[in-house]
Amino acid sequence: MKTGEIVNRVANSVLVTVDLEDYYPQGPRVLFDIKDWLYEGLVLREKEFRTFVKTHDWSIYKNQYIALHCTSDAIIPGWAYMLVRLQLSNIAKHVVIGDLEALETSLYQTIITDLDVNFCENKPVIIKGCSNKPVPENAYLFLIDKLQPIAKSILYGEACSSVPLYKK
Repeated sequence: MKTGEIVNRVANSVLVTVDLEDYYPQGPRVLFDIKDWLYEGLVLREKEFRTFVKTHDWSIYKNQYIALHCTSDAIIPGWAYMLVRLQLSNIAKHVVIGDLEALETSLYQTIITDLDVNFCENKPVIIKGCSNKPVPENAYLFLIDKLQPIAKSILYGEACSSVPLYKK
């Protein structure tokens, strides 16, 4: 017998939704281009580079997420990035070599590695898609690796229109 009552089957199900946007770390992102510290934008001269590093005001990067990058075709030795990284120790929240997507990927790799997913154990899990924040595609792969051993099933999308990915 129907009562005419609308029942939210999704809300009453054991389906667990994981939205990576919920874990997005707040804070400014900076693409730090060392091209301007190179001779004619192409050649790294050690003495000049060390002077730039020593005299630069690093405090402006306090609590920021930094992607070290060079937009010119110069070959940058590894020690140059390490020298910059040392200056950002205890100032920046996180530092990587690469573009902003590499930065977001690194952030999410750390987040997902540390994420306690016990709440998903033996349950159907839906990984929410379509985020408003820059969640890198690799983050979804990291999450799949974390969930597959424990989840009963994994879907992608929204509860009303999901794509099945995995079933134990």
